[in-house]
Amino acid sequence: MYDAVAETVRIEGARILATLIRTVGDVQLAEDAVQEATLAALGAWPVTGVPPEPRAWLTVTARRKAIDIIRRERARAEKERQGSELLELSRPSTVTGDPAGIEAGQAADDDLLRLIFTCCHPTLSPPTRVALALRTLCGLSPAAIADVMLTTEAATAKRLTRARHKIAAANIPYRVPPEAELADRLPAVCAVIHGLYTSGHAPPDGEPAYNLDLCTEAIRLAELLHGLLPQQPMPTAVLALLLLTEARRPARLDADGEVVTLERQDRSLWDAAAIDRGIALLNDSLERSGRQADPYQLQAAIAAEHARAAVYSITDWREIVRLYELLLSVAPTPSAQLAHAVAVAETEGPEAGLALLAEQRGSRTHAVRAELLARLERYPEAIDELSRAEPATAAERRHQERRIEEFSRRSSSRGRC
Repeated sequence: MYDAVAETVRIEGARILATLIRTVGDVQLAEDAVQEATLAALGAWPVTGVPPEPRAWLTVTARRKAIDIIRRERARAEKERQGSELLELSRPSTVTGDPAGIEAGQAADDDLLRLIFTCCHPTLSPPTRVALALRTLCGLSPAAIADVMLTTEAATAKRLTRARHKIAAANIPYRVPPEAELADRLPAVCAVIHGLYTSGHAPPDGEPAYNLDLCTEAIRLAELLHGLLPQQPMPTAVLALLLLTEARRPARLDADGEVVTLERQDRSLWDAAAIDRGIALLNDSLERSGRQADPYQLQAAIAAEHARAAVYSITDWREIVRLYELLLSVAPTPSAQLAHAVAVAETEGPEAGLALLAEQRGSRTHAVRAELLARLERYPEAIDELSRAEPATAAERRHQERRIEEFSRRSSSRGRC
């Protein structure tokens, strides 16, 4: 029964929380109420069985727990009024159709999307917006958020606490803002959705290799944002990037769950329809921006170049190098620098790639440097580099072990010659 509660919270928790925040208008109160509702489910479901609509059960219970919290606090008459309104909302008659009262239809009515815009209010700093949304929407731990944002767990925890206090003190409204305010928030909203998808590719528990729930939810939110703002190039580019990336996911692991590198992937497993749509969305986004590409458009363009190649050997690496150079000119991130070095190695040789990596540090850098050293048959150095890498998932760890064994065999063979 514990598994049933955990599964419901894992899949539906963000939507339940978003709906409750819309209802009570207080992030901390909503989080506390959802937590109490989860505890209530752990006590009730073993006795009564899992309800037919577990999400609805948790949502209604969380509303009632919010009422209890408000009544316990009795801090202000205003909170008592909110409690009365919540009591009406939680009556059984509201549990019809979609029993949880979670809205459908227009993208602007989506609770999660409203919550993203609330978390991305311009009074919060850009890193704080992303961290708060990943925590509130995705349920990521401060440690996992720190990994995504390349910072420390302690700094992330402090940032989250300050953000909640600021939202409460400023009485930030829970809504999609009017068009005049979109420009200030849109980059952070797009960063949240992209960060959510990225976190799905490196689950903090390391197993399995992908968190499909996070990836699917990120794509759903990207679709909603694009539907809400179809004329805006940035959300269109984010959706294009996610579709082009997700299209290749089925080929990244074999039937045993082991990593398959790009050059060995069965490209017939790639989702051709998602690739076609992603490329069409990218072209539309570029037209709307006057072909002045932002980082998402450039990343999507790189993904499109990979997707266009029917086989690895015909990949247009020179175009990919050009696109990475443009990306580095507008968003010089460590991951872009690393990928640029890989592309340069494909066009100019492994020595050129190694030269670009000389000053870089990090787990992924060690792994890439190892592969380039192996191409030069410098196997002891490759083993040393790869041993320093820290794989994010169990599948990557097994791949690392196999590569170290392979490099060791090659090194021994060369020593006998």
